[in-house]
Amino acid sequence: MRKLGIPTVLDRFVQQAVMQVLQRRWNPTFSQYSYGFRPRRSAHHAVAQAQQYIAQGNGWVIDLDLEKFFDRVNHDKLMGQIAKRIEDKRLLKLIRAFLNAGAMENGLVSPSVEGTPQGGPLSPLLSNLVLDELDRELEHRGHRFVRYADDCNIYVRSERAGQRVMESISRFITQKLKLKVNEAKSAVARPQERKFLGFSFTAGPDIKRTIAPKSLERFKQRIRETTRRAKGVSIKTTMAELAKYMCGWRGYFGFCETPEVLIALTRGVDRSHSLGPVAIAGCSLAPMENTKASPSSTHRTGRLGAIAQHGRSRPWTLAYCPEQSPLRGTPQCPLQIARSPVPDRCALA
Repeated sequence: MRKLGIPTVLDRFVQQAVMQVLQRRWNPTFSQYSYGFRPRRSAHHAVAQAQQYIAQGNGWVIDLDLEKFFDRVNHDKLMGQIAKRIEDKRLLKLIRAFLNAGAMENGLVSPSVEGTPQGGPLSPLLSNLVLDELDRELEHRGHRFVRYADDCNIYVRSERAGQRVMESISRFITQKLKLKVNEAKSAVARPQERKFLGFSFTAGPDIKRTIAPKSLERFKQRIRETTRRAKGVSIKTTMAELAKYMCGWRGYFGFCETPEVLIALTRGVDRSHSLGPVAIAGCSLAPMENTKASPSSTHRTGRLGAIAQHGRSRPWTLAYCPEQSPLRGTPQCPLQIARSPVPDRCALA
C-alpha cells in the first residue's frame, strides 16, 4: 500500500503558492513528451502519443517502472537541481524544510531523509524536475518516448534494440539519477502485451486504443464488490454508488477505440446482477447513437461521449459530466484528431 503525506492546512497553502509561481517558470522548460502533472496535458495525450509511435512502425516497447520513485528521490540531488533554477536562498531553505518535515503516524513523528511525500501540491512539480534529466537524456539519444510521472515507455523497431536501450537507460537511472528500476515490472515486449496508463493497443496495420485486460478485471471486481447482495444497503444506495463509479470510469476509458467492449460491459452488469433499473439511473458505459445532438455538441464531447440532455430516446444513457475535455483547444497528433476524446476529468475511483 502506497502511503500519502498530507500536509497541514498552512503547509498546503504555502506549498500551493510556491507551486503556482514555480510552475509558470519551469513548465515551458520541460520536455514536450512529458505529460504528467502539467497544465493542459493529460494521460489521454500520453496514450495518443504512444499510439502514434506504434503506428509509425515502432513495434517494440521498453516499459520502465521506477521502484518506489516518490519514496526514493535523493534530497541533495534534488536541491542541487532546484538551486540551478532558483537563486533565492530563502525559498531554497523553505523547500528543503518541506522535504525534511517528516510525517506523523499513530502519534509518532518519523523523519524523512529521502523522497517527496505524495499528497502535497509541490510534490508533482518536484518529481517532474527530477525526471526532466531523464527526458533530456532520451531526447539527446534520439529515442521515441513518452512519460507520464514515473511511467516511461520508449518505442523502438526491434527487440535487440530494445534490450540494448533497456540496459543503457537502466544504468543511467541507477548511476546518474540515484533511482532504482523495478526489474520485475520492467520489460521489453510488444505494445499489445503491455499496458500504459490503463490502456493497451491492438495489433495489425490499424492500431487502435483498447482497454487493458487488467483494467477490465479491476472494473469487474469493483462492480462485484458494489453489487454483492450481502452488503446490507438499499438498492437506491447501490445504484448511486454504481452510477458514480461507472461515470468516472467511462469518462476515462471512453477514450478507447473499441466501443464494443463498453457495450459488452454494460450488458454484463445488467445481466449478471439483474440491475435493469441501474441503467436508468445513468450507469451505462455504452456509446449512444445521438440523433438530436448538434454537430457542435458532438465535437465537444466526441463520438463516444454520451450526452443525456440531448438524447431523450435512451434514458439509460450515461449522464454527461459537464467538464470540458482538456484535449480540446490543445495541439493534437493525427491519431487524436481521428477520434475526438471524451472528458477525463471525472472522478476515477
